[in-house]
Amino acid sequence: MTRIYGIGTDIIQISRVAGVMERTQGRFAERILGPEELDKYHARAARSPARGLAFLATRFAAKEAFSKAIGLGMRWPMTWRAMQTLNAHSGAPVVVTSGELENWLGERGITARITMSDEREYAVAFVIAEVAP
Repeated sequence: MTRIYGIGTDIIQISRVAGVMERTQGRFAERILGPEELDKYHARAARSPARGLAFLATRFAAKEAFSKAIGLGMRWPMTWRAMQTLNAHSGAPVVVTSGELENWLGERGITARITMSDEREYAVAFVIAEVAP
């Protein structure tokens, strides 16, 4: 049986993400998203700019919620690109980490569960970080 290590949630207004993307001429997505997330973002944005923005907003919220759940906030080894939210074969979102963040979590036996959602104006994410006793 696992126990809860921490929880985190984040909500963001999608129009704020659109504003940042405009100000940074799209570089915000490259700064925030990991490689697999970035590929999915580009594919979605090419089909529908609105769905691309929603994807980016949910991933941003996921990273914020995850950083809260593990108790680090956005400080080393937690970096934007070291945590990605990808999908299992079933379509369920899963947390995938890399580099020093992956090592940090492994040393502590921390795993995470995530859920995300978006509507026209907002994106939200909720994370439960768990550890085996």
